[in-house]
Amino acid sequence: MGKKRKHEEASEAPKEKTAPTRPQRTLMGWKEGEVEKKSDSPVFRNKEKVLVTCSRRITYRYRHLMLNVVSLLPHCKKDSKVESKESKGATLNELIELRNCSSCLFFECRKQKDLYLWMAKSPSGPSVKFLVNAVHTMEELKLTGNHLKGSRPILTFSTNFDKEPHWKLLKEIIVQIFGTPKDHRKAKPFHDHVFVFSIVDDHIWFRNYQISVPHNETDKVDRGGLDKMTLVEVGPRFCLNPIKIFGGSFGGPTLYENPFYVSPNQVRALEKRKKAGKYAKKVKAKTRRKMHEMSNPLEPDEFADMWKE
Repeated sequence: MGKKRKHEEASEAPKEKTAPTRPQRTLMGWKEGEVEKKSDSPVFRNKEKVLVTCSRRITYRYRHLMLNVVSLLPHCKKDSKVESKESKGATLNELIELRNCSSCLFFECRKQKDLYLWMAKSPSGPSVKFLVNAVHTMEELKLTGNHLKGSRPILTFSTNFDKEPHWKLLKEIIVQIFGTPKDHRKAKPFHDHVFVFSIVDDHIWFRNYQISVPHNETDKVDRGGLDKMTLVEVGPRFCLNPIKIFGGSFGGPTLYENPFYVSPNQVRALEKRKKAGKYAKKVKAKTRRKMHEMSNPLEPDEFADMWKE
């Protein structure tokens, strides 16, 4: 038999090995063995994330437009469809918080004809409601341009955005939503396409162009040589008609209302009235013709019964 273990040896527990201290995490990653320089101004890092979703019963054309926008924004998150009701604002704000986002693009389809686009900053706002017109998707246009998926775009705006305060606010919202954050994990570290936002007839027109540069050894472009660069349109295309700007997220006090906005329902009602007016004109013309024939009867023809047996 083996020796009996002493009570003191049995009571002693094995000593736990302490894990090495983990290096401190910084904004740019783990820094091991480096002394951080403390500065008064902290480094700003853009953590903008955009939630992209749509309403139920959206048409295939508008759904393709939404998917094109998702492919252009590497910092966005796509979510399931949301019921388009009066309480959609609370639902969307909750989804934005759950997905850890700060902005939202909500494509709302009404009557399977009209498309409205909401751009909102959550949770404090502001938010903008647009009517989307002149929609052309990438598959529909069949344009020759092509750029790398996930590359950071260059945002360009026309000079009209700096004239009035509501255009300045819209410009800032577009910059924060469509601008890809620097050092984003899904973004490529160079620019090869341009987002163009221009104001024509109080509408915002969107275009996407590829920056095409010659790649031959003899035709290399020097720094600043923009004369050899060309722009090729990629798509999609759409036009945004601003309706209202709200102070909160998907609601709140109205900061701006477009006085020239006419809803699609009113446009369709006017077209119906015009068609109804054409029919009424035909009925009135028939009655006038009958009254004229009754007031001016024709004289009896002498030779009407000549060929009758």
